[in-house]
Order: sequence, then C-alpha cells, then structure tokens
Amino acid sequence: MPSESDVIIIGAGAAGLSAAKELSRLGLTYTVVEGSHRIGGRAYSEEIAPGVWFDLGCAWLVVGATNPFVAIADDLGIKLGKDKSDLYKEENHIFQRNGEPLNKDQRTACLRFYGDSYKAISAAAKQGDDVAISDVVDMDNEYSAPLLCGVASAWGKDIDLVSTKDFDSATGELGFHALQGYGNLVAAWGADVAVSLNTRVERVDWSGHGVTVETPKGTIAGRTALCTVSTGILASGDILFTPGLPDWKTEAINSLPMGTENKIGIYFDVDVFGADGRGHYSTWNDDGNAAKVDASIMGLNTAAVFVGGRHGVWLEKQGQQACHDFAVDRVADIFGHNIRKHVNRSIVTAWSTEPWTLGSWACALPGQAHQRANLQRPIDERLFFAGEATVYGGQGTCHGAYQSGIQAAKKIARQLNAES
Repeated sequence: MPSESDVIIIGAGAAGLSAAKELSRLGLTYTVVEGSHRIGGRAYSEEIAPGVWFDLGCAWLVVGATNPFVAIADDLGIKLGKDKSDLYKEENHIFQRNGEPLNKDQRTACLRFYGDSYKAISAAAKQGDDVAISDVVDMDNEYSAPLLCGVASAWGKDIDLVSTKDFDSATGELGFHALQGYGNLVAAWGADVAVSLNTRVERVDWSGHGVTVETPKGTIAGRTALCTVSTGILASGDILFTPGLPDWKTEAINSLPMGTENKIGIYFDVDVFGADGRGHYSTWNDDGNAAKVDASIMGLNTAAVFVGGRHGVWLEKQGQQACHDFAVDRVADIFGHNIRKHVNRSIVTAWSTEPWTLGSWACALPGQAHQRANLQRPIDERLFFAGEATVYGGQGTCHGAYQSGIQAAKKIARQLNAES
C-alpha cells in the first residue's frame, strides 16, 4: 500500500470501485482498502453447478437499458438477458395461492389492490406524510400477503418499518439478469483497480489536518477519506472514528438500518419448469408461508427463492437446511412435489450476519427518508461517504452505489482542487 494518497477509499464494492476509477480520471491518487478477500461487496456470484452462476447479492440490472452496467457489460462482451425483461414486469407477474394460480378475476382483483396500494403510498409521500406503508394500505385485503412479502424482500424490512417517502422515491423495474452473474460482471469491471484485500479498517483518525486509517497491515495517510461501507458496519462500531462522528451523522446511520433479503438458489438436474413455467412468481399459502420465486427466466435449471424482513432473518437463524427446505417447498407449491427428486444442490445466503455488511441494504425507517442526504453529507470536508444508502432513486441497488461513488469522487476533487 502507498503510504499517502489524496483519497483513502474504504470498501471495494461498486461505490468504492467507481470512485477509484473517477478519481484516476480526474488525476487524483487513491488507496482502496477492503476487509474481505474479494472485490464487489454485495455483488457476488457463485457457481451453483459447473458453468451455472447464482447471484448471492444483487441480481437484477434494475431500470434496464439505462443502468450503467448495461454499457459496461456490452463493452466487456458479457451477455445480458435483455430479451427476457418483459417477464419481470408486473403485468406478467404470476400469483400462486395455496398451490394454485389465481384465476382471471382473482388476478384482476389482486392487481387492483396492488395499484390502489401504490397510489396510497405515493399520495402519502407527496403530501409529506413520511409514515409506515402499513399505515396507508389495506392490511386486511385478501391479497395483502403477497404485497407484504414483496415489500419485505424488496426492502429487507417489513411493511411497518418502511417509509412511504423512501418507497416512493425508488425508481425502475427489475430489468434483467447477467447470464454469468451480476457479481461476475462487477468483478470483471473492477479488476483494473488496485485494491488491498484482507485489509480491515480498525480506526479512522481525522483529528489532524488530513486523515489516517489504521489497519492490521499498517497505517496509511490521506488528504481525505471516502467511506463506502454499509450502515450496518458503521452502526456496529467495527470502525472507530477519532474524534467520534457528530450526532447528526450517527442519527442518519441509525435511521437507515440494514434490511435483510435472503436468497436460496436451487439447482435441478432436469428442467422442472417447462417452457411455459419460467417466470417470476409470488407464492403464498394461508398458513403464512410466502416467498417470491424466480423460476429461471435465463433458461437455466435453477430457481431463486426470496424471503426478507423478519421472516428472512428468522429463517436465516434456523440454519441452511431450514432455508433449503423452505425454498424447495415454495418451488413445489408452484410446480408440484415431483420436483423434489430432481433437487441437485442449493446455495443459501445469510445477509443479516454477513460480517462485511451486516445486512442486504439500508432501509429508511418511517419518518427518516431525508436521512440519506445526511448520510451522504461530508464531515469537515475530509470525511466523505458513498454507497447505495446515500442515494435517492437507486437506493438498495448496485448501480445506485456506482453512481454515488462517481458523485463523491467529483465532490472530493472539487474540494482538493480548491485547497491547492
């Protein structure tokens, strides 16, 4: 590691990597330190079968064609499922209750409830009522179960803990997948950035003129520091700040706690879906079990089962076998019990206890949507912050983190150039 840089970047996820690339373009020096053994942060792909990749973290290139990683993938020659994007749109979403698809009238009623709920959320947000979503939707509607499940998986928190204004500010449809994994796409794009891996930050000292960062590999100095770690890590105290962070920054961190969406990937030894079965599902039973299921739209013999919020955290605590069983049960709810004999392998995430993030993404609590701006706000023009938690519109997304890193790099460059 260099002994001194213009900017010390803490974290090599999408925000840290994009900031490094932008700083280099602007002629500034940087040092990137990453506690984990790899780059990419919450963008991470693993092989679930030879040549078949599963995204443990971000999977969808949200907003589709305008996502910056689309152009990056095209430049790198990485295949995207652009032609499959229609299957993720709400009009093509498949609803399954108690093992049976909704009939035409039931589906119409379900979509009407969804539409009315979105209108109520948007109306509250535009009126300045930053309340819990549960305060403005009909929780007793017979189709509330898939909506609640969808919010819990999309936001990582249950409906009573999600801000209407934060929900309303989020933009874009699910978009599409990268055939070989979004995590692999991010890793390929970031491979040219010099990163000190396995370099956990223990202390950030901003008491002097610049900033010093202490790690087990030594202390490095910089004119500024850019912190891109999750609010889960910031709230945990794993990184000590000297002096301590001001109250307004701590309040912002605590107002944007990490949500949890866990994913279970199931690989089958044959095609259990059929040409007409591949799609995106909401499945629920009257016994309370509910999940979202991606019956591999990319044409692979895999299913991804999503469960978030309190249920996702509870299931994680039960262990990998419980998560596996839950996921197989949900796929069987849709495609029948015969699929069980074709289960070959599974991958189970555990985001609430993942040591480098302590959650999936930041979720603004009711009344706290404004805190994303405070989280992004620099301290003393020396400590800067970036990441998905600091943005509106792209919160909780890889491309939102990417864009926040570029914005932070430009802000740092203006500050340092003004001091020169």
